[in-house]
Amino acid sequence: MVVAVSIENAHEYGDIIPSIYRLRHQAFQVRQSYDVPFYKGMEYDVYDTPATTYLACRDESGVVRGCTRLFPTTRPYMIENLWPNAVTSMSLPHAEDIWECSRFCIDKNQSVHIRRKIHGELLTAFLEFGLENNISWMIGVMTPPIWKAVFIRSGWPIEFLGPIHQLNEREGILVGKIDINKKILTSVREKFGVQGSVFEENNAKQERKRA
Repeated sequence: MVVAVSIENAHEYGDIIPSIYRLRHQAFQVRQSYDVPFYKGMEYDVYDTPATTYLACRDESGVVRGCTRLFPTTRPYMIENLWPNAVTSMSLPHAEDIWECSRFCIDKNQSVHIRRKIHGELLTAFLEFGLENNISWMIGVMTPPIWKAVFIRSGWPIEFLGPIHQLNEREGILVGKIDINKKILTSVREKFGVQGSVFEENNAKQERKRA
């Protein structure tokens, strides 16, 4: 199950935000050696603000095993500030119905079966959250292999907004347009065998109705 966490409701979930930052530290700084800020085993940057929403998948003990970050493009956002030249097919978006997604990661120490389950739940949560909040699409940046592994093979087509932008001699990135609609939600649910909502809160409401 997934929770949507912001500064407004984080107190309801214990140390969920530090747990998110710990997973990100392992994924991006320890495992991939990205040049990102970290402190006491937690990765963060200037886009972790009161405007940020996190989607987090927790295990039974409350430890975050998969997460991603969502940020409105009505505020200065990462792609706009760091890689504006990577977007060539359109103007950089600034709209209430367009958000940026970033920092997608899954705990590599989990089994293949569990990682696939987290993957499906996080993608479904993207779509559920987007539809519930009237988000038309999201903008994101990843390397081509990660775009393919995370979204395209999952039945979620991506429109790339420019050519590959080289970060260094060995790695390039693509900025993509991630559409949010019910057709893609159905496709992703079928791909991963997801039944019903993946949000803990929505499932709790359904349980109370049945009780």
